[in-house]
Amino acid sequence: MTSKQKILLSVAVMAIFSMLLFIVFGDNGVADLYQIKTRRDTLVEKNEALARENIHLYRQIERLRNDPGYIENIARQELGMIGKDEVILKPRQGRATK
Repeated sequence: MTSKQKILLSVAVMAIFSMLLFIVFGDNGVADLYQIKTRRDTLVEKNEALARENIHLYRQIERLRNDPGYIENIARQELGMIGKDEVILKPRQGRATK
């Protein structure tokens, strides 16, 4: 192999190597593609979680509009309300008797 061919071969190898580096690390390269795919997967998961939450909230709204028993249950749990004929008994704080 002549020296001219060696020089052309080394220039070609360096050009291919620099193109490879540009493809991997350049703008819109493989590294950016991986980051974009990871971000997309995260956004898809968040979107699915929000869709499930929306369905749950929609069902809860429908129950609040149409189910008196559910409304009563929520009033008891969240507001501490009692029924019309119910009495609350609170034990006395003090000494326990034997």
